[in-house]
Amino acid sequence: MGFCSSADKILWRTKYCVLLILLLSVIAWITAFTGETLKSIRVSSATTQTLVKGDGLVDKLHSTTGVPDDLNTSPQKVDCPKVSPLLQGATNLSFESSLTLNDVVTENEKVREGEYEPPDCAARQSVAILIPFRNRERHLVYFLHHLHPFLQRQQLHYAIYVINQAGNVTFNRAKLLNIGYLEALKDYSWDCFILHDVDLIPENDHNLYVCEDQPKHLMVARNSTRYKLMSPSYFGGVTALTREQFFQVNGFSNSYWGWGSEDDDLRIRVRQHKMTIVRPPEDVARYTMVFHKRDKGNEVNKDRKTLKGQTPQNWRNDGLTSCSYRTLSLDRLPLYVNITVDVGKP
Repeated sequence: MGFCSSADKILWRTKYCVLLILLLSVIAWITAFTGETLKSIRVSSATTQTLVKGDGLVDKLHSTTGVPDDLNTSPQKVDCPKVSPLLQGATNLSFESSLTLNDVVTENEKVREGEYEPPDCAARQSVAILIPFRNRERHLVYFLHHLHPFLQRQQLHYAIYVINQAGNVTFNRAKLLNIGYLEALKDYSWDCFILHDVDLIPENDHNLYVCEDQPKHLMVARNSTRYKLMSPSYFGGVTALTREQFFQVNGFSNSYWGWGSEDDDLRIRVRQHKMTIVRPPEDVARYTMVFHKRDKGNEVNKDRKTLKGQTPQNWRNDGLTSCSYRTLSLDRLPLYVNITVDVGKP
């Protein structure tokens, strides 16, 4: 009897121990499961918070998902060759009276709001073409018809800006080019600026519309002068300056109302800054000048010689830094950006 009582006690104690061990195991399992769940929730919460912040979002997405960078970025373009394989050399220019602006738009489907980039390579320079303009619509159609494919064959990133002087006050070519420079820089930090009269059409695409270490005079020869340089000091028609060069000379003078000598003024500014004017070969830098009569409102400037004599003293205070104007409209048309401005009065 005493033996049975002792055996019963041992059995009950064993049962209690087993139950206690099972209970402790359940408690430990619940604790571990709850901790992992909370940890998982914290990680998820932290990840969500990081993505919502937005700074470096793509990098953070890659770090959380483990997706390689090269699967999420488009391949970079290689630089375009120094000499474009698309160049054709001298070409015969045509000026069909039936040509319309819509025809030119159709010819240039890859141009967007006057801007173009090579599709297969990265252009070596970004170039803004600035055209001082008033009442030359027919010339503009011919200009755009020839210049867009000319520039595309050179594999340039470029945009064309037409700076249109409103009203009937005397024309101010130099001030319009200053305005074009200032307005174009609001769009993009252009490397190079081509200052271009609308009636001059380049004949040879080896005449590269890019800037050099020195200011460049692109129009060396033209049909109206029997394809000879007018004068060694001539610096008009079509010129190319880098963004820094044009800024350094303070652009053009704003004081030349009417025809004549604003390009001489720019040449003096360039020389004063110890820059040298460079030119392409005469047989390459050839232009056709589209015939026209002198415009009303662009009569010869009788003060041009006096103004030119004052350039060495006045260049710091007369130029980009003093260029005041009012923009009346800015229209991003298919083939060019048209900026109509009030330039004030003489």
